[in-house]
Amino acid sequence: MFSSKKRLDKAYASAECITFNKQSKFILFSDCHRGDNSFADDFANNRNIYFHALKHYYNEGFHYCELGDGDELWENLQFSAILDAHKNVFMLMKQFHEQGRLHMIWGNHDMVYRDQEYVNKHLSTYFDERIGHHVELFCDITYKEAIILKEEQTGQELFLAHGHQADWWNYTFWKWSRFMVRALWRPLNIIGIADPTSPAKNYKNLIKVERKLKKWIIQNNNRLTIVGHTHRPRFPSPNEVPLFNDGSCVHPRSITGIEIENGNISLIKWQVSTRDDGTLQIIRVLLEGPRELSDYMTK
Repeated sequence: MFSSKKRLDKAYASAECITFNKQSKFILFSDCHRGDNSFADDFANNRNIYFHALKHYYNEGFHYCELGDGDELWENLQFSAILDAHKNVFMLMKQFHEQGRLHMIWGNHDMVYRDQEYVNKHLSTYFDERIGHHVELFCDITYKEAIILKEEQTGQELFLAHGHQADWWNYTFWKWSRFMVRALWRPLNIIGIADPTSPAKNYKNLIKVERKLKKWIIQNNNRLTIVGHTHRPRFPSPNEVPLFNDGSCVHPRSITGIEIENGNISLIKWQVSTRDDGTLQIIRVLLEGPRELSDYMTK
């Protein structure tokens, strides 16, 4: 059984490298856990917030990086049920993909996407009932275990992964975890009982995962690393271990993410807000930053 260090080393060695500069713009979301719109679908409560935010980033020319667990494929057997439930979201993601602005990473809940044959079979096309045949969805898309964003001038690297490489149970024994979720925790989740094996619901496990990630970062010259998995947003100061976390899209009534723009990094939240006249609006809230990426450079 590989250690978390070896798993993270392997992810880094096989990562796709994408160059960027100060004109580049990225939005990083993870842990959407898009489901089938049933009572167990944690994404359903925030889908309008998510769609509005993603539409904003599309119109503003951002690249979209999804850091794993985008689709909930432990609780749901087929991607088609998720697509049917959130068709507008996937049609927007399709637009990102067609412009080369969609970058996908697999996590433990969508680990089946590391199998390219599975991706080709289920994500390349979908059946359009209006015209009676299959049409393109994410044609030729590939899911990565990790991505390295590399600044063109400085050579600074931003390592992006889901983060479950530091969680041996949810990486090595993900099939067993999936079975337990489908057989036991999904029915219990419907009545409000949380899965205790999830780091997002188990604080002790969360701390262990973050500690292992920090240790790996320190061993690799304080390499700036951005993950998800634990659902806990993190935005360190420049004198701390540079472990960032974009949070999740299944927080109660809000979603969080990380923006990279103009050579800066920021932690943001999108939520529903009430105007003085009683109408509702979706707003972007800056939680941390912006900080210059160069503040986190190591010698």
